[in-house]
Amino acid sequence: MKQSVKINTNGLKSFIPEEKIYELLSRKSNDKGRIREIIAKSLSLQRLEPEEMAVLLNADDAGCIAEIKEGAHRLKQEIYGKRIVLFAPLYVGNKCINNCAYCGLRCSNRDIVRTTLNRRELEQEVGRLEDKGHKRLILVYGEHPDYDANFIAGTVKTVYGVKEGKGAIRRVNINAAPLDVEGYKIVKAAGIGTYQIFQETYHRQTYGRVHPSGPKSDYLWRLYGLDRAMEAGIDDVGIGALFGLYDYKFEALALLYHAIHLEERFNVGPHTISFPRIKEALNTDLRQVASFAPSDEEFMRLIAVLRLAVPYTGMILTAREGAAFRHEAVNYGVSQIDAGSDVGVGAYAHEDDDNGNRKKRQFELSDNRSLDEIIGELCDGGFIPSACTACYRSGRTGEHFMSMAKPGDIKKFCTANALLTLSEYAENYAGIKTREKCRRLIKKELQNYPEGRMKQALAGKLLQVENGGQDLFF
Repeated sequence: MKQSVKINTNGLKSFIPEEKIYELLSRKSNDKGRIREIIAKSLSLQRLEPEEMAVLLNADDAGCIAEIKEGAHRLKQEIYGKRIVLFAPLYVGNKCINNCAYCGLRCSNRDIVRTTLNRRELEQEVGRLEDKGHKRLILVYGEHPDYDANFIAGTVKTVYGVKEGKGAIRRVNINAAPLDVEGYKIVKAAGIGTYQIFQETYHRQTYGRVHPSGPKSDYLWRLYGLDRAMEAGIDDVGIGALFGLYDYKFEALALLYHAIHLEERFNVGPHTISFPRIKEALNTDLRQVASFAPSDEEFMRLIAVLRLAVPYTGMILTAREGAAFRHEAVNYGVSQIDAGSDVGVGAYAHEDDDNGNRKKRQFELSDNRSLDEIIGELCDGGFIPSACTACYRSGRTGEHFMSMAKPGDIKKFCTANALLTLSEYAENYAGIKTREKCRRLIKKELQNYPEGRMKQALAGKLLQVENGGQDLFF
């Protein structure tokens, strides 16, 4: 059996100031003037301070909440435009030595069917996803000695090597256990995109309660996981919390403190923030672990506040949420969603065996629409579905990305590249109805695109895609 990474947290201290968070959240106010000042600061593309975020979180007046949502909507339009990035999760293995109370994959759950994809099985999964038109994946692994840095790097290389028809995966992100610096270097060399680590809950006492055993029980090792990734040269990292384990306002402020920590230490904040809401899992009693789950109304408001707090950071909302909720949430700040997803190991190649897949899943999903359905519905809503990977492959990552995202300059690339990837999907993968929706939207957006050389170049590249061109971007 492979050896686990040796954990050493000597000398580390938490950068999450719990007492300060409690103090900020104790200040109740519906001062419309102050709230408008904070929204204006965010619309000037400045990150909020924790005190300012707390004001927005604490507002409970209906008029104030409406203004917060409207501010988030305006901000999203100004920075990201109408584009929504799409991806799919691919679970490589569900072995785990942790015993997280909320997770179906916990080691004490004897009804989970433990499995790890071999090379051929992984290629089959990727091939199925490519056939559907996916270009962006996030690979997910349980925490187990078998899934070390070399294993992760090997699976990344396998994914990039699969070419099914006109299909190819162009960006592979990672959601896996924290590594040491040398491990991150190995994974980086394989060509990964973003490395995600979710703290799950930043509240230390709750963290200890829901993580009773296994490497994940070490709060500080996980908290500093992305510091080590940055030290290893991975400049695109993603943070997140599992909402429902503790008070959602506390977790939201802690996410901001984590973003500030990364900015202050590395001059680069997180590339993405994820905020999954806890869902059902096999043999898991949510009443015992999820007493703080926010309501739909609270959760939608939280999304708007997060958008305002960190204007230039991508926000991910997964298929844990239902279709209607996600359709509304993209208006208030969400910039990335998954589509056509399954969280069972080997589920894409065996999608007709839902009962068998359920015993390999980490949790249950609420949005089971196909990629084609989601793209069609986004087009109906005036959004531009995007599979863009241009920033990563053009070197617009880390500080370079932030230098463009903070003033809003990234939007001109995002919109153009989204239209190109949407055209590629329409010509190669879309069903008849979805293809027509894509083409109408592309025509409309090209007409509305600002005049100039960029528009002329975009029109030329779109024509190339219609004539069989692939993987064109700015």
